[in-house]
Amino acid sequence: MQKRNFVSLVFGSALAGSEGATYLLGDKANEARSDIDLASGGENTLQSDEREILLLASLAPSGHNARPKFVKWIEPYHWIVGNDRSRWLTGVDPAPRETILSLGAFLQNLEYAAYAFGYQCQFSLLAASNQAEQVMDLRLVKADSQDQGNIGSMTLRHTVRGNLLSEPLRKADLARLVADEGALIHYLPAVGKEAHFIKKQIYEANKLQTYREPAQQELADWIKFSSADCRKYRDGLTMGGMAIEGLRGGVLRNFDHKASVMNGNFRKRGTEQARHEVAAGAGWFLITSEDHSVATLLDTGRLMQRLFLKVRTLGTALHPMSQILENSAIRQTLPTGTGLGKNSQFAMRTGYLTSYPPQVSLRRPVSWFVRR
Repeated sequence: MQKRNFVSLVFGSALAGSEGATYLLGDKANEARSDIDLASGGENTLQSDEREILLLASLAPSGHNARPKFVKWIEPYHWIVGNDRSRWLTGVDPAPRETILSLGAFLQNLEYAAYAFGYQCQFSLLAASNQAEQVMDLRLVKADSQDQGNIGSMTLRHTVRGNLLSEPLRKADLARLVADEGALIHYLPAVGKEAHFIKKQIYEANKLQTYREPAQQELADWIKFSSADCRKYRDGLTMGGMAIEGLRGGVLRNFDHKASVMNGNFRKRGTEQARHEVAAGAGWFLITSEDHSVATLLDTGRLMQRLFLKVRTLGTALHPMSQILENSAIRQTLPTGTGLGKNSQFAMRTGYLTSYPPQVSLRRPVSWFVRR
């Protein structure tokens, strides 16, 4: 089977199950990733395998699903990965720390995808600060071997907010998740005092952020209420992506708009949802780093993505909850409350699932983020 056909098969099968059909019929949402042809159109300069590699790389996560990266095409198999300032989340991430972390996740997917197509990546760091536009010079060179084993994990990976079980992670599963990753991934079981501290602080940070006008306005700007906007922009937060489903999701999708996000009822419901979310699950993963340099943040984003690509095979899920790291006062309490180092970069809720929901986090086609 050709690689391209294999990728298409995985994409098609991801939403083919009965649970996907139930969601689409019950919620009346045209938000499924499989509804969009991500690889089509416009990028005639790209070789076919370049296009497929970038498609797989683009499936990495980013805050508010803002997709803050671009790829400058220099010549075949030689690109510059860049930092798209127009997509920064200045309301919650002015540094922009989370942007660099998300670029690291993108680079990890890109490296796995390149190897699946028989290439190795040669990286050369260009950025001296988080604000630099050009981040990484990248060349793909032919490799002696290839490995398609990560394609399925990349295409099926997604954030799950709801229905995380409280059953503790089994020791064997935890060992597989953190294997070979050193001492930078820390698991806090839900029954421990450190996890209780995290729950309390994340809920408090979420509540504070919900009532901080610039952060809430930024949230409103990135929500795609209608199916038409989902198809038009193919990024941002959908009702399904925020786990706002059923009748409430239908009402918001059909009758609400950005101004609705700023009213008291929407904010109240958001904080109540956060309270339910932090109370569920098996525990938390915290990922720390040695420092805050660009190179270290990129490596930390890559580390997070490697963890994210493992969870589904074990029937587990991850839900990043970044608010605790976006509030400077609360962030300063983490070393004391968790006993970990001061450089926490990710806080992620985890737990087993009885079944995975369909993927509703949209992606922009490859041609939309490739520049010449």
